[in-house]
Order: sequence, then C-alpha cells, then structure tokens
Amino acid sequence: MTHSLISVTNETDIACDTGALDRLAVFLLDRLRLHPDCELAITLIDEERMTDLHVEWMDEPGPTDVLSFPMDELRSAEPGEVAEQGVVGDIAMCPAFAAVQAIEHGRSLDAELQFLMTHGFLHLIGYDHGEPD
Repeated sequence: MTHSLISVTNETDIACDTGALDRLAVFLLDRLRLHPDCELAITLIDEERMTDLHVEWMDEPGPTDVLSFPMDELRSAEPGEVAEQGVVGDIAMCPAFAAVQAIEHGRSLDAELQFLMTHGFLHLIGYDHGEPD
C-alpha cells in the first residue's frame, strides 16, 4: 500500500524494492511520532546526479550513498503531544554506490537502501553525526 504523501521514485536502471521503502517511510513516521500526513520524497538517482548533489550541497567530490534535504524542520512529538503536519523533506539515494556498500556489509541492495533511508530520515528530523543526543 502506498501513502499518498510519500513519493518513492526510482530514476535509475537498477531494480529496487520501492514498495519496501514506502512501507518503511510509513513505519518511521509512526515510530518516530511524526504526523501520518507529513510529506516525504525519496528518489533513487544515478552516480552522476548524486555526484552533482554531493558537490553542490556538501562541497565533497564524487558520489555518496544518501543525502537528506530537510524542509519544515519537523521533530518527533513528545508522548501525548499532537504531531505537527508538514513537509519532512527529500532523501536522495544512489543504488549504484549503495550496491558496493551492501556487499561490504553482507546485505542485499534493498536491505542497504532501507538502512540508508532510515539514516537519511533521521537526518531530516534533526539527528546528526556531531551531537550525542
């Protein structure tokens, strides 16, 4: 079942389980206490496009596995609090890059993409690599 406000698009020639990514996004919205009608876009892109985004937004050379672009800076609601509706943001993932990592991690490509999507989603709601919290 797809969620009308979640968009999962595969712009590559690599076969990926986009339905699993959609279901994971719905799960994460619920588990991380975000409004069920939040908007989220997940796009699978090729290495050339990912390289362009990586250079433009992170000033880093070459492709990467996942990039997150938060929109409304939504955060998890406190227990008992009503979650705010809005646009969570965009997640761009590169299956070609992720395929190499999947082998290194002993996972299938789809499992690696689900791992990366979860990582990217956490970035969208304010988690980062610099702060222990």
